[in-house]
Amino acid sequence: MKKKIVLINLFMSLTVLFAMLFQTVHSYEHVYKQLKEKPCDHQYVEGQKQITHSHTVDSNCHVCHFAFSTFIPNTFQSLSFHKVNNETSYVFFYTKVASTFFKGSLFALRAPPALI
Repeated sequence: MKKKIVLINLFMSLTVLFAMLFQTVHSYEHVYKQLKEKPCDHQYVEGQKQITHSHTVDSNCHVCHFAFSTFIPNTFQSLSFHKVNNETSYVFFYTKVASTFFKGSLFALRAPPALI
């Protein structure tokens, strides 16, 4: 089990190292491409438009703009809960109505009768 964890740790560290080194080597590729280009001599002919090549530099390289980040933006909507206060009126005098009407025997009371 320890050997498996050591191999996984080694693989993950080599993956991160490769990502960082690949970006550096790729930036040298851009420099090599700029040094390899031939300087161009423009010979303009008046009254004649010629488009033979372009001078744009591809600056939108996704490999060069890659960076490690620890922040993941939150795209979820947040919910806010509010406490609802309902005011109630208090009753200060409670009365209990005493009923003298007998409603039958209660079979749930299975104890012997108490003498008062």
